[in-house]
Order: sequence, then C-alpha cells, then structure tokens
Amino acid sequence: MRPRVQKREYPNLTKKYFSYNIVLIIKFILEVNMEFKTLFPDFESFDKGYLKVDDTHEIYFEQAGNPNGAPVVFVHGGPGCGCGANSKRFLDPTFYRIVTIDQRGCGKSRPFLELKDNNTENLAKDMEKIREHLGIDKWLVYGGSWGTTLSLYYAENYPKRVVGLILRGIFLGRDEDIKWLYQGGAGMFFPEAFDIFKAPFTEEESKDYVQSYYKYLTSDDYETKKRYGKSFSAFENSVVALEPRVISEEVTDEDISMAIMECHYFVNNCFFEENYILNNVEKIKDIPTIIIHGRYDVDCRPVGAHLLNEKLNNSKLIFPISGHTSFDPPMTHELILAQEEFKKLF
Repeated sequence: MRPRVQKREYPNLTKKYFSYNIVLIIKFILEVNMEFKTLFPDFESFDKGYLKVDDTHEIYFEQAGNPNGAPVVFVHGGPGCGCGANSKRFLDPTFYRIVTIDQRGCGKSRPFLELKDNNTENLAKDMEKIREHLGIDKWLVYGGSWGTTLSLYYAENYPKRVVGLILRGIFLGRDEDIKWLYQGGAGMFFPEAFDIFKAPFTEEESKDYVQSYYKYLTSDDYETKKRYGKSFSAFENSVVALEPRVISEEVTDEDISMAIMECHYFVNNCFFEENYILNNVEKIKDIPTIIIHGRYDVDCRPVGAHLLNEKLNNSKLIFPISGHTSFDPPMTHELILAQEEFKKLF
C-alpha cells in the first residue's frame, strides 16, 4: 500500500499561503501535466426497489455493476441529497456489486421530506436492513461529506459488516464543524455567497442561522420552503467547489430536501453526542481505510480528516489539490485509485 499520508502536492509549486487565483493556476498546471483518472462510462442498474423499514418509511435502493461482484454501498451526502445519476460511476462496474441507497426523506425514498423518526441511528439501521435484504455478508462502505459521517457511524456500530472504508471530505458532525460552515467560517472565503445566505434574517435570528432556517423550512407553506431552501442550498453549492460555480435560479426538489434535512440534523447535533465519531473510533481502528480530503476544502475543514487519520491504525490520508466536491479532477482521480486499491481485499 502507499504511505499512510499522501499529499499529491509539488513542493516547487506550493507555498504556505495561497491567494484564490494562485490555487487555480496550480490546479490548471497539474491538470495540464497529469493524466487524471475519470469516471467510468455510464451504465444501467440491474435492480431497483423499495424496502419498507418501519410504519412510515420506504427506502429506495438500486444495484448496479456486477451482480456477482464485490459488494460496496454508496453513502450519499447532505443530509438530503439522495444518490445522483453519477454516484455509481466512481466504482468499477465489472468488479463491484454497487448498492446505492436514498436516505430517509430524500431522493426517491418515501415519504419525501418526512422528518418523523429521521435520525442517524435509523439511517444506519436502514443500511443494515438493506444489506440483509440483499443477502450481503460484508461490504465496502464508500461515503462522501455527510456520507463520511454516516459511514463512520455505521462502521462503529456494525464493524463486523465492513470490509473497508473509502471516505471523501470528512465531516465529523461536531458543533465546531457545523458552526464553521454556517456561522461565518466558510463565509469568510465566500463572502458574496454568505451575504445572500444571511440576508433574510434579523440580528436576533442571525445568532443561529441553522435554527432560523429550520424554522422557515419546516413551515406548512411550500413557497416559504422554496424561498429559504434556495438561499440555503445556493450557499452550500457555492462553497463546495474550488472554481466558481454558476448557481441556477431554479429551485429543485434536491435544493429543498438538502436544506430541510441538513437543518433537521444539525439543529439536533446529528443525533449523537458531541465528538461521537472520534470518541468511538477505537471500534474501527484496524479496518482498512482510505481518506481523501481536498486540501482547499472550505465546506469541511481538512483538520477533521487529519484528526481521524491519527486515530486509525490501518488508514491512509490523501490531500489532493481540490475543494470539497468529488468532481474536481484531482479528487476524482484519487477516488478512482482508491476503489482500485480495495479490489485486493476481495
């Protein structure tokens, strides 16, 4: 295996501090001079269905790739994003049996936007129920952003069911991680987007933006949900990429579900005690793990990845020159290499 910590950086190009433009120039130079791995060509799922997990929720899942291949579960971010059309394309369909799951209340899971019994413990239990339903003994767990939080929570509660972990953009779900993103930390790097994010609120409401957004997003008036869902998701979408992004004026179901679910989870401290992930990491310290975190990730700070890596015995940490999104070319490249490396475990 490669060394535990890999930075994928070039000393002659990097300095201690960067302006935004210099980072983009370096990224451009690397992209010109490196042949990056890209997503696998699109392919169809061979199985789609719903699993009723309790009296309220039906969880949507798909299977794709090789029906007899090594099982891997894709754990999406948000919370509230659902699995996108490209989620499965980060994994080799000739080798892996790929399971994608839309978490409670989002994507194609039913009921849409349902908050009843929607918490981290139940999301992990849903993963277990789907694993059992599909007759899978153990699987590789692949998660990004909030998906790393849920992947780690799942692994800590069901360690015997996890072959390995591929984690992109670590979010530990601590109070400081939530405050960094929504109370001005990330906003210092994207002030124009943060101005729009905080514009709807009074001085009193501004003391806790997540709580204030949650109040309006859980309104019975759908137009109110749309209005606040748009300003919330526009900020989220602005901070995830290294390069500037054009934010659509259209308000999508994903915008609304991401805004509602993120606020629902974050006003409730992700439904676990403070620092739960790191406090329970002993249970998974020997599980093979590859952590990939963008060096210039403003959404989720790189220090979280470093702290996690320091507590694991069988992990590697890679810092590509990218932001938070999995679609920055250096990030995509490392994710493709990671799934290739895990083939040796099967």
